[in-house]
Parts: sequence; C-alpha cells; structure tokens
Amino acid sequence: MLQFQVRKDALATTRLITLTDAPLAPGEVRVRVDHFAYTANNITYAAFGEAMNYWQFFPVSDDAVTWGVVPVWGFGVVVQSLHPGVAVGERLYGYWPMATHAVLQPARVAPEHFFDGAPHRSALHAVYNQYLRCNADPLYRGDREGLQALLRPLFLTAWLIDDFLADNAFFGINAEGRRGALLLSSASSKTAYATAAQLAQRTGVEVIGLTSAANVAFCESLGVYHRVLRYDQLDLLPADTPCIYVDFAGSASLRRAIHERFTALAHSSAIGGTHVTDLGGGQGLPGPRPVLFFAPAQAKKRHGDWGAAEFNARLARAWHVFIERVNQPAAPWLVVREHRGGDAVQAAHALVLGGQGDPRLGHMLSLHG
Repeated sequence: MLQFQVRKDALATTRLITLTDAPLAPGEVRVRVDHFAYTANNITYAAFGEAMNYWQFFPVSDDAVTWGVVPVWGFGVVVQSLHPGVAVGERLYGYWPMATHAVLQPARVAPEHFFDGAPHRSALHAVYNQYLRCNADPLYRGDREGLQALLRPLFLTAWLIDDFLADNAFFGINAEGRRGALLLSSASSKTAYATAAQLAQRTGVEVIGLTSAANVAFCESLGVYHRVLRYDQLDLLPADTPCIYVDFAGSASLRRAIHERFTALAHSSAIGGTHVTDLGGGQGLPGPRPVLFFAPAQAKKRHGDWGAAEFNARLARAWHVFIERVNQPAAPWLVVREHRGGDAVQAAHALVLGGQGDPRLGHMLSLHG
C-alpha cells in the first residue's frame, strides 16, 4: 500500500511511504481507494489538523508527531471482506486516507450506509465516519463521481452555513428594513461559491465576494455574488454597513482589517484556511469574537429539528439544483481533471496548497499509476 504523508508543521513537505498490508481481522474490509478530490478544503483539514482532530482519522504509525495523512473525500471499491454484510466489489463513497487502500471495520450496517467502527475513530464525529453505499445513494451518479467528490462535502458545509445564518436571523443585519451584507472571503473557493449560491436565494441580504484580483472575473461569472470586490477594496463599503463576515480564507490580516473597519459587524464566522501563509487567531479584535463554524454541529441540530429523513430530503433537493447549475453545458463552473500516480499527487498538492490554480478546475487524484 502506498500512502501520501505531509509534515504537520510544513505542509509543502511531503513523502510517499510504502506500507505492508496487514491481514484482515474478522469483521474488517479492505477497500481500494480509486480516486479522491483535492481542494482548498483539504488544505483546511491540514491547517486545522491539530485543533479539530483531522490528523486522528488516519494516524501515521511511525512518526505521528511530525507526519500526518490528510483526509480526502472520494470513491473506493471493496476488494477483500471478512464482514458478512459487506460484499467484495461494492462501491463506496466516503472519507479516505491519501493512500491506495484503506481498512475499515463496518459497524451499524444498513442498506444505505455503514460506519467505520475502528476504536481510534469512536470519539470523532460520525459525519466523517459514515460510508455511503453507492447502489443505494440518491445523490450518486456514476458519470458524475468527480463532481460529487469535489463538491458534495463542500456543498453540505455550504448548505449548513446558509441554514445556520438563517436559523439565527442573520444576526439582525437585515432588521428594521436594512439590507445587510454578507462578506465571503476566498470567494473563488468551492465552499464559498456553494455558500453564495444558497445565500443568493435569500431576501434582505447582499452577498459580497472578496477575492484576489486574478479571480474577480471568475467569481463574477458565477452569478451568485451581488458584488465581487478585491481584498484591497473594503473601503468601497461604508464603515457602518451591517454585516457578517464568513471567513473561508483564514487570513489574520484580512480578518483584522474587516473587524477594524466595520463598526456594525454582527457576527464573524471562521470556516476555512485557504491562505495558509497568513493564518492566525482572532485575539484582541474589535467587534464580535470570531467563532469557528463546525458543520456537524448544525447538522446534528437539524437532524433533531427535522428528523433524518426530512434532513436528507432537503439536502438532496438543494444538491440537485446546485449541481445542475454547476454542470450547465454552456459554461460549467467546474471542469474535472484526473491525476494518477505519486508524482501527480505531489504536484496537485503543491498547486492546491499554493492557491494559484485555475478556480474552474477540480482535481481528482489517485495514487494508483
């Protein structure tokens, strides 16, 4: 088995490790990890790996202090099974290591899914431990695996951000007839524009994308932002604009600039860390304290409010609307590009980490040559 590892304290430093496949224990299955998405979301997993336990899903055996495996979303097929409820040949969607293979311990097996019952994952959130059985997944289409792997986990986060803000009445920024502003950083990132696509359907708020000069035209082409501004154009908005900051960039300097400029900032939500060279905390800022948004917490709340069936039905409806828009033939928002082999994975990691890639390209990786 090949495994791709990164240094936790220097994400640009990577290595490929060959591991010996251990014999399966009763109840385990071995999955060939066919291909997986690699986006700024995965860089966020690495950047917040310690704080949010992302390194714990697939721990490195020999030097876990220094090296880690970035979790990824993608597809695999069962190639060996010692579990009576999971058959060889079954296709799965879920959370994988960057590796050629993974071993799972299926638990709570149902027709639609099962969970990895490995002891080291028992304390980690269930949303990351669930594996969907493609033959029973209403969101699955075999010809759209790339789009699903690239966008589905990001869309779930985006859909929950939109729901969280609406659930909190947008923290009052559109009260008393005012039209408040939602400021989304890293606006060209997939999670940001998926969030904007949901927020744009709301009334009483203006969705403003913040991005670099190179990505302004792309963000404007999506049609989900009411306005797109460069990071150095904050002064085009009045300082007393009632607003919410939805931070996908994680840039400490941008966060400070927003908190210092906007006197009516009602909420500051930390989502991602695409600007890895400028990450920092939110101590000592004027205005509301930045709060880390944890999508599984909002999902758990809505499962309680609506029940699992209604939650899944609402998500599916929103997903199908979104993916049709993304995949419009005349001008698709996302074009899938496949990369195979260790060198290709390393190159794609460097490209995504550097944040210099074409935002219209989505990278699907495989360590199989």
